[in-house]
This record gives sequence, C-alpha cells and structure tokens, in this order.
Amino acid sequence: MSINRHKLRTHVPLAKRKLDARVRKTRDALGDALVELMQEKPFDSITVQQVLDRAHVGRSTFYSHYSDKDDLQMSDAEEFFEGISMALSAHGDKSDRVFPVREFFQHIREAQQFVMALVKSGRMQDNMELARGLFARGIEQRLNELPKGASIPVQERAALAVAHAGALLSLLRWWMDRGMVEPAEDMDKLFHRMVWNGCGQKVA
Repeated sequence: MSINRHKLRTHVPLAKRKLDARVRKTRDALGDALVELMQEKPFDSITVQQVLDRAHVGRSTFYSHYSDKDDLQMSDAEEFFEGISMALSAHGDKSDRVFPVREFFQHIREAQQFVMALVKSGRMQDNMELARGLFARGIEQRLNELPKGASIPVQERAALAVAHAGALLSLLRWWMDRGMVEPAEDMDKLFHRMVWNGCGQKVA
C-alpha cells in the first residue's frame, strides 16, 4: 500500500467527504500550492494572494473554505493525518499492524524538503499534536477490529492507543534526527513489536 495524500482523503469520515468534485479540486489545488510555496520561502512571508495565484483560485472562493493560510495548512494536514490513520482499516488490511508505519515513514523520507520547511515555519509541533489525536483514533479502531486486540480489555484500548500514538511520533522524531538511515520496513517492525509485546502478545 503506497501513500498518495489525495487518495488518502477518500478514507476520511463520510461527513467530510461529501464534497462535489469541483470543491475537492479547489481544496487540493490550494493545499498543493501552499506546500509548494513553503518549500520555496518562509511560511510567514507567504501571502494568501501568492497561494491564490499558484492555485489559480479566486479570493472569494478561498475565504469560503478557509479563514487564512494557517487554517489552510492545518486543514490540509488534518485530512492527510486522518487518511493515513484510517488507511489500514479502509483497505481491509489483514496484517496485525495497527498503523501503516512503513508507508508513513517512506512518505516522510520522500517529503523531506517539505518537512524541513514545516519545522522552519514553527508549525511542526502543532501538526504533531494534531497527528497524535488522529493517530490514536486510528490505532484504537485497529485494536478493536483485530483478533489480537480482543485480549486487551475494552476500557484500556483508548488509553493504549494514545500511548502508542505518542510512541510512534517519538520514534519518528528519533528516526528523523538520525538522518532516516534505518529502512522504513525495520521501523514498522520495531513499532509493532513495541505495540504487541506491551500487550503481552508475541510478534512473528
């Protein structure tokens, strides 16, 4: 399963997907324009007009969707994080994985320039806090639907999901700080050993 940030949006809750094709195209164009601009200049120096010019979208259309460029960035991030957190469930994945770590880490590696731009913008922490909550929700869903998760008391699954989401982001930071040298597949296996060993389960 590969990651495409636009395809992932098909896995967000139905209420968020009830957008006609024209609206979806507009939102994608605006998100892509901001991502491109963030890799070219500091976030604070980017104007809404520059985003509009790059996306070929009118000002009134922009403000019918977003309040400002910060709202655009966080909304775009929310859709991506929610899409990836629910991707295994949406694809009917038959493995014991609770999160597509391999695919997510590979995506981060491929998007290094944008990630560095996000760090420089000072918005990385806000994005990681947003990711933590959405990742926890996706992990909890997997714990509820996987046979292995049946041994975990229902009342403990939400708490464990939050803990695992935090551990995942800590692992990501460690991996990034080391230069992303370890294969994403190895990080996936390490994370899932942490998840299932902590639950008293053996990992193949």
